[in-house]
Amino acid sequence: MAENKFHISSSPHFSLGNTTQKIMLTVLIALLPEVIAGIAVFGIHALIAVAVSVFGCVLFEALFQKVTGQKNTVSNLSAAVSGVMLALVLPSTAPVWMILLGDLVAMVIAKGIFGGIGSNVFNPALTGRAVLFISFPAAIGASWAVPGNLDAVSSATVLARVKAGTLENFDFLQFFIGNRAGCIGETSILLILVSFVFLLVAKIIDWRAPLAMVLTVAVCTFLGGISSGLESACRDVVIALLSGGLLFGATFMITDYATAPVTRPGRLIFGFGAGLITFLIRKFGGYPEGVMFSILVMNALAPHLNRVTGRMYGYGKKGHQRPCSAKINMEFDLTTAKERKLSDAQSAAEGDKKND
Repeated sequence: MAENKFHISSSPHFSLGNTTQKIMLTVLIALLPEVIAGIAVFGIHALIAVAVSVFGCVLFEALFQKVTGQKNTVSNLSAAVSGVMLALVLPSTAPVWMILLGDLVAMVIAKGIFGGIGSNVFNPALTGRAVLFISFPAAIGASWAVPGNLDAVSSATVLARVKAGTLENFDFLQFFIGNRAGCIGETSILLILVSFVFLLVAKIIDWRAPLAMVLTVAVCTFLGGISSGLESACRDVVIALLSGGLLFGATFMITDYATAPVTRPGRLIFGFGAGLITFLIRKFGGYPEGVMFSILVMNALAPHLNRVTGRMYGYGKKGHQRPCSAKINMEFDLTTAKERKLSDAQSAAEGDKKND
C-alpha cells in the first residue's frame, strides 16, 4: 500500500509563476528607457555612473553574503536593480568614489544587515542617496550638468528657483520630453510615464500608492497656490508634477515590495503620507525637494500600516481590528476549549431537564 505523504509549509500556497528574478528583470526593462535617455542627455558620464553603480551594488552584496555565510542571491538581479535606481537618482557629475560609497550603504547597511531582500525596512537606493545627500550636499544637490553643454554646471534646479521665487520662464514641453538639468533618470516625464504603464500592465506594481502620492501633491500644491489666482495655482501644479523626482519616485521607489504596505488601504495611506510630506518639505522645508525623505519616512511606517489595515481571517468584516490576546489564547488553548465545550454541554443538559 502506498504511503501517503503530506508536505507542510507556510503560506502562500499558490503562485502565479513569478520569481524574484523575473520581477527584477521586468523592472530593469522598465528602467532601460530612463537609462538610455540619461545617456543621450548627459553623455558618457551618465553611462559611467550607471555601470559603476550596478557593479558596486552587485560586488558589495556578494561580498557581504560571502563574509556572513549567506547564500549568494546576486542572480536574482535585485542588486542590479538597486544599482540602476541609485545611479538614476544621482547627478551625472557625481564622482565614482561617491557612487561606490552610496552602493556600500545601500547594499550593506540598508539591505544586508536587515536580512537581505524582503527584510529591509528602507528602500536601499534611496537610503544610499540620502546618506550621500546629507554628507555631500554640494556634490549631490547643488551641481547639475547642463544638457547640450556638459562642461557647464547649473547650481539651481527649478524647484530651488520656485522656493526662492526667482523662476520666470518654464518650458513645459522641454521638461516633459526631458531636455533639462537634473538627476540622470528623472528628467524625461514622458519616459517615466511609459515605464509606469508598462509595469502596471505587466502587473509588477500596484496603482494605489503612486496615484495617491501624485494626487496628494497636486491637490496640496493647488490649494497652497489658489490665493494667487486659479491660473497661477494650475501652473504651480504642472511645475510640481514635471520637476523634481516626484513621478520617478512614484513609479519606481514607492512601489518597492519590501518597503511598502501589502494591504490595499495601507498602500493608499502610504501614498497619501508620502505625497503630503513631499509637499510640506517643498513648501515649508529647508530643501527644495522632498520625495526622497517622504518615502523613507513612510517606509518606517509601513509595518504599522500593515498591522492596522491588515485583516485577520475568521473575525468577520472587522477583521483588521486585532482581538485582545486573552480572546486569542482562549480560542486556541485546548484546555480552555475543552472546558468551554463541557460547560456548553452542561448548560444544554440543564436546559433539557427544565423543559422536561
